[in-house]
Amino acid sequence: MGKSSINVWARRRARRALMQAVYAWQMTDGDLADIAEQFDGSKHLKDADEGYFLDCLRGVLSGVAELDTLFEPYLDRRIDRLDHVERAILRAGSYEMQARLDVPARVVIDEWVEMAKRFGAQDSFRYINGVLDRVARDVRSTELETARQGVSPT
Repeated sequence: MGKSSINVWARRRARRALMQAVYAWQMTDGDLADIAEQFDGSKHLKDADEGYFLDCLRGVLSGVAELDTLFEPYLDRRIDRLDHVERAILRAGSYEMQARLDVPARVVIDEWVEMAKRFGAQDSFRYINGVLDRVARDVRSTELETARQGVSPT
């Protein structure tokens, strides 16, 4: 099956768990195995796309320095001055933007903006939207240009 076989709600739950796991990692500086174990079989992954969660968690935690360089140029403050939720969202969103090309850039931005609306500070979603939009322009310029021209990328 094609794209329609993706369970949007399971992916959304996976992203929520991913944001929570990245947040926990930032707070404890635990390793991947410890963080993954905390979430394995937990209510956080109930009805979630666990494979997607684990792939993204591995990618974020193993590539955090590279991910930070993707969005750092678009910040108005140092990364360590970001709210922990904003930082977790930007890291996870930047990973998904860079590595999960099976997910359209607009979907990545929309999903993480929604996460910021739900868990971030008031109006942090605007900040997240602006930063992830700039990351998308850097790592998915061809996709965005094709979408602007109204041409299907396939």
